[in-house]
Amino acid sequence: MTRRLFWKLCLIIATGVVAFFYCLNLVALKTEEEMSMLALDDREQIKAWGKQAEHLYNTGDLAAVELWLAELQAKENTWASIASYQFSRVAGGQLQDKYPERLYLGRSVDWKIHLYFTENPIMAVPFVQGRKSFLIQLPDSMRPGSYWQTVRIFLQIIIPMLLLGLLSWILYRHIMNPLRELELATREFTKGNFDIRVRKTIGKRNDEITELAATFDRMAERIGDLIISQRQLIADLSHELRTPLTRLDIAVQTIQSEQNVAQNLARVERESSLIRKLVDDTLTLAWLENERPSLTNESLDLVDLIDVITEDARFEYPDKNLKLVTPNSAILQKSSHRALGQAIENILRNALRYTAIEGTVEVILRQQEQHFCLLINDQGPGVPEPLLESIFLPFFRVDKSRCHDPNSFGLGLALAKRQLSAVGASVHAMNRAAGGLAMRIIIPK
Repeated sequence: MTRRLFWKLCLIIATGVVAFFYCLNLVALKTEEEMSMLALDDREQIKAWGKQAEHLYNTGDLAAVELWLAELQAKENTWASIASYQFSRVAGGQLQDKYPERLYLGRSVDWKIHLYFTENPIMAVPFVQGRKSFLIQLPDSMRPGSYWQTVRIFLQIIIPMLLLGLLSWILYRHIMNPLRELELATREFTKGNFDIRVRKTIGKRNDEITELAATFDRMAERIGDLIISQRQLIADLSHELRTPLTRLDIAVQTIQSEQNVAQNLARVERESSLIRKLVDDTLTLAWLENERPSLTNESLDLVDLIDVITEDARFEYPDKNLKLVTPNSAILQKSSHRALGQAIENILRNALRYTAIEGTVEVILRQQEQHFCLLINDQGPGVPEPLLESIFLPFFRVDKSRCHDPNSFGLGLALAKRQLSAVGASVHAMNRAAGGLAMRIIIPK
């Protein structure tokens, strides 16, 4: 497990949250700075008051100055005054003339106003002649940041909640959309739609959810194949059982009429044996299909196994030639004597069954670098190219010309392929140029 989804979410959340709060902090600082400045009209108004105060003061009419200040204070509901100041050195270096010119008794109208102070600041407009200033406590009507508390709540609470909610919604959709597709696919699968798949519907993701989807697809394919195979197997088995059961019924009826009792008893025994073999082969096939076991716990010499099988085949088919080409030995480290032997025997019997009398079946074993290659070539009628893979299906028959044996149910090659698969081997069919069918079996060492 690579935890791609975990790292993806960490990257999205960490990067998104850090970038979000960084940008939000910049916006908050910039907004606070802008809202801390006096409005341009208010600045000009205070400067105008300062010029008027200086003008009245320069006329020398202090009564007029006092009257004007009183009217201004009443009008703006604030405090205003004209003050002078002197600077003298107490210690240290000498004071230069430029220093007093840069000093203010109050705040300049171009400075920021602290939005968190409860009292309004004293604003100062220095006189041109210097060392005198017009002072006024900032009127409430001019106080900046009237909506700062509302804006701050909006910036620090509402916007973060909205954006984090949006981020959560995006992450939710990123995770839930494929899970919803998986849920819908599961429901469709339970309804019998075994062709449903999820991986292609969730896009070009590459994380744990895609691995889950791929696992579901493999499971759906496996279970779907098993269910379809079992349904087909049951249907084929019921069809194949009808013929021997019908013959049994006829034989029993004949015995009951006491006609040819010995002959019909032999017929009943033969049909019973066929039914038993059909059921045994079907159960073995179903076990191999459902369990897909790995039968690789034995060591054996493949040459000895082939020798035993071919000797039995020569005895059973004395009217057909069997050509055997093998090395001195072929040791298999991980295999199954029974499964491999039954598979080779089924394929060899199939080749001999469809080879004409006096015809030749070749069994050739070649040793290669990582595996053994076993070829079984017959001189039968062959198989149409489109059906070369279908001959390994249960109960499959090409046509009547290749199923003239009434004891054959079409399970031999199906069993052989699955038994070979259980030992890690594989089998492929191909038509020979000279006629007949060739079976190529690849067996790992």
